[in-house]
Amino acid sequence: MALIVQKYGGTSVGTVERIQSVAERVRKTVKENNSVVVVVSAMGKTTDGLVKLAYDISPNPCQREMDMLLSTGEQVSIALLSMALQEIAQPAISLTGAQVGIVTECDRHMRARILQIKPDRIQRHLGEGRVVIVAGFQGVALSNDEDSEIPDVEITTLGRGGSDTSAVALAAALKADRCEIYTDVPGILTADPRLVPDAQLMSEITSDEMLELASLGAKVLHPRAVEIARNYGIPLVVKSSWEDAPGTTVISPVPFPRPLEGLELVHPVDAVEFDTDQAKVSLLRVPDRPGVAAQLFECIGSQDLDVDLIVQSIHEGNSNDIAFTVAANYLQRAASISEAALPALSTSNSPNPAEVMTEDNIAKVSIAGAGTIGRPGVAAQMFTALAEEGVNIQMISTSEVKVSCVVKAKDCDRAVEILCRTFQVEVHSGQCAISADTPPVRGVALDLKQARLALRNIPDRPGSAARVFQLLADRGVSVDTIIQSQRCRAIGGATARDLAFTVSQEDAQNAKTLLEEVVSEWPQGEVMLDEEVAKVSAVGMGMVHHPGTAAKMFRALSERGINIQTIATSEIKISCIVDRESGIEALQAIHAAFGLGSGEKITSDVYTKPK
Repeated sequence: MALIVQKYGGTSVGTVERIQSVAERVRKTVKENNSVVVVVSAMGKTTDGLVKLAYDISPNPCQREMDMLLSTGEQVSIALLSMALQEIAQPAISLTGAQVGIVTECDRHMRARILQIKPDRIQRHLGEGRVVIVAGFQGVALSNDEDSEIPDVEITTLGRGGSDTSAVALAAALKADRCEIYTDVPGILTADPRLVPDAQLMSEITSDEMLELASLGAKVLHPRAVEIARNYGIPLVVKSSWEDAPGTTVISPVPFPRPLEGLELVHPVDAVEFDTDQAKVSLLRVPDRPGVAAQLFECIGSQDLDVDLIVQSIHEGNSNDIAFTVAANYLQRAASISEAALPALSTSNSPNPAEVMTEDNIAKVSIAGAGTIGRPGVAAQMFTALAEEGVNIQMISTSEVKVSCVVKAKDCDRAVEILCRTFQVEVHSGQCAISADTPPVRGVALDLKQARLALRNIPDRPGSAARVFQLLADRGVSVDTIIQSQRCRAIGGATARDLAFTVSQEDAQNAKTLLEEVVSEWPQGEVMLDEEVAKVSAVGMGMVHHPGTAAKMFRALSERGINIQTIATSEIKISCIVDRESGIEALQAIHAAFGLGSGEKITSDVYTKPK
């Protein structure tokens, strides 16, 4: 007998008829000799209606009262589904988040994270042959007042995607055989079908790839749910509520041992990785125009050279800097190709012509784990730990599952030791076993809700990045893509670089204000904000086996006349910042370039709201 957790979204239970259809599906699953726990969202647009009522009453409603209000939507759904099951002779019981022991943080109304789940009551009802129907999106917080004999109990909600999070967390606590997420699309698609009508259904995707796509705005799964599945090794399947089809399987690696206590707050870092087989090539002052990156990396890809990290910083005047890393024994070859390509990339009448610089004796050190960049403070903690030991960072690359820094080779051992101690984890080589036939790009995504901050003339010394990102983390500002320039300037007898990164638009003005005070202490320091940008990304575990993947993406953009403002890559993601107006066209161009289209149009309510 298998234990299965099923989750049904608001559209899946939006009407009486749909609730009855869900009840039939659940009973069928039970008849196949399974125990079933069902997590449901509020019916249809119920939550939107409750939010509107609240704002009709108050322009600034109390968050505690909002949790009291919004949690009622799911209670309607669970009671009705339980009645529907009982009507077809399937024993069932409905329970709120509090009743099934979903305990969350205190004082985090409307965005609480799950600390633990006490599954005893669920297990008892399952043992009695009942289907247990749980209200998603909600939990309960217990006060920490040691002087009180009876702790205060507060209803909390988990924020956007909370029902997904509830379902996967319950699957982890119950050690379920799998968690099934039912929605109104056939599974996970290669792109947002609102923007790319021929987006194709994927049969499977890794949890790392899914984390990247979810963090970039893919609506089918919330990043928090994917994090839990990855951290606890929960088999995850996304299926359609309307048809019997296999859907998409999200594959997670064998998890590192971790406790269930502090479920969503356990260490976000699993391991420290390092790679000493690295060398860097930098092209300084190349023209800031469409096609430059495509030309360069097409030349490199044609020689079958694998490129690791790619960073293109913010432009200065009419030029940009592009840097990339390769295996150390390919340095001279990569440098020769770059030198040969330089005349075609350069502007002949420029007073400061482009040049190629190389550097060996470098190493890449990384922290790896689900949600490392999505949690404020993790990257800052890494930068601070390195700075306190005098380790200077030359390049930064970030993704949802990894933060990597390029340092001098002589600092590698010390950096690894520092990071292992800081995050209380072990070290491994960072070499992933990826099949050669894994597609280079699994899916593409567009984020139109980001803004870019650029810090000019930041002192090039240990601690500068740490100070910037710790300040933002202390104020709860999550930073996404981080790009550190390669070009150094001499200012006041010291060297300085530029640093750029993206944040959500809602945090942009606050982040700018915070940083202006810091930057004012540095000679010629400046904060620049651009809210008219879009981030387009290609994601795929197979990039490592396919030289030329980046070149193909850059060429697709250049053929549409789309200029790339910045580039940042990880082992499984290539992200480009372009102007906002070009975002949708850029997404469509990249999707087509990698042949991801199915030839059929897919539409869905899941994608009707912007991120």
